Amino acid sequence: MYGSILSKFKPDDLPFNLELLPKPAYLVGGAVRDALLERSRDDLNFKLDLDFILPAEAVNVARKIAKYHQAGFVLLDEQRQIARVVFPDATVDIAQQEGDSVEADLHRRDFTINAIAYNIHTQEIIDPLQGGADLGAGILRMISPANLEDDPLRLMRGYRQAAQLGFTIESETHSKIRSLASHLEKVAAERIRVELGYMLANPQGTLWLIKAVEDGLLKSSFEYATSQNCALIAEVDRVALQLTEEFPKLKEILPQNIRDTVKTTWLGIAKLACLVNSKPEIALSELEKLTYSKAEIQSVITALRTFPRLDAQLSLREQYFLFREAGSVFPTTAILATAYGNVVREMSEDKPLITYASLLSRYLTPDDPVAHPTQLVSGTHIISSLNIPSSPLIGKILTEIAVAQVEGKISTSYEAIEFARKMVMGNG
Repeated sequence: MYGSILSKFKPDDLPFNLELLPKPAYLVGGAVRDALLERSRDDLNFKLDLDFILPAEAVNVARKIAKYHQAGFVLLDEQRQIARVVFPDATVDIAQQEGDSVEADLHRRDFTINAIAYNIHTQEIIDPLQGGADLGAGILRMISPANLEDDPLRLMRGYRQAAQLGFTIESETHSKIRSLASHLEKVAAERIRVELGYMLANPQGTLWLIKAVEDGLLKSSFEYATSQNCALIAEVDRVALQLTEEFPKLKEILPQNIRDTVKTTWLGIAKLACLVNSKPEIALSELEKLTYSKAEIQSVITALRTFPRLDAQLSLREQYFLFREAGSVFPTTAILATAYGNVVREMSEDKPLITYASLLSRYLTPDDPVAHPTQLVSGTHIISSLNIPSSPLIGKILTEIAVAQVEGKISTSYEAIEFARKMVMGNG
């Protein structure tokens, strides 16, 4: 198994000159694990992330590499001597080893599969905890309970890595994680949020996300989550799969991040909405506590406010206002409404899918006159044409013009101005 790593980290493949690293220098952690599993960067879908440990002078070496390559430098922990060098397509963390040997450092880590070191100069593998055997067996095994307790985020990280790798958690390790679940209260909210990210975005993360709720790991983060929330999360995946078969365009939308600068996907927003309290004002407090961004919070709250109003029998006027409020969150709204309807109705295993097909079809059609109406006139146009002052009435007029347009009562700018004229006269 170890032979597979030798072709993964040739000098030319590294983002920096290998000669800048002293001897010995050990590559550790996820990069070694993934290389042994023969997981490519394409499979991982993110830039190269390398972790090195050195016997001494870690920060000085990192500075030297950054200066030589004109790369970014970040001092992560001066006391523990950890620094980061940031390249356009890679991140390299360099840390000073803890203990008097690389083996001692590896014994301080979380799971055996992450406690394998690779001497980048000699191509020697150091695996004192038999992590390679656990990799081969697809098992996540703790190194020691004390290591997990030392940094309780490792409890969540175990579930996230099990999801990413398709591994099982060894029974004693799983039991110890459950017993330590309350310790996650000590962990900063933003660190928990990062671990949640993968499980929210990917269907393969759902099983472990549900286990995290059931095992109490998320009690401090989502205090209102119950077994029904778990059922909703699972149903969201089932509904999303069926809807993407019926509407292939959703395959492009749901995996997308809601913003370029925000990593949560639209599918992740649907699952996040399942975890929080269904009352928007309480959900808002939960999400702020977890330090989610304004965009993520707004998306979840919008989904919670709009999904109960979905109805295949909505009038055109009601549809217009629903689409306007939901905006780009609408696919999430439709999935959440369908999943919620299926779960609370406790339908059978072969339950029919409530798709709200006509509403989704409207949203996914770019020129649909109800979901995506074109503006016939502007407020400035109304003011100049009717010679009236700017006032809140202008906004009301524009809204009613849009509704009249989707209802087929008007279709030209001339008709829109005449419609506005009658409204002004009626308000006079």
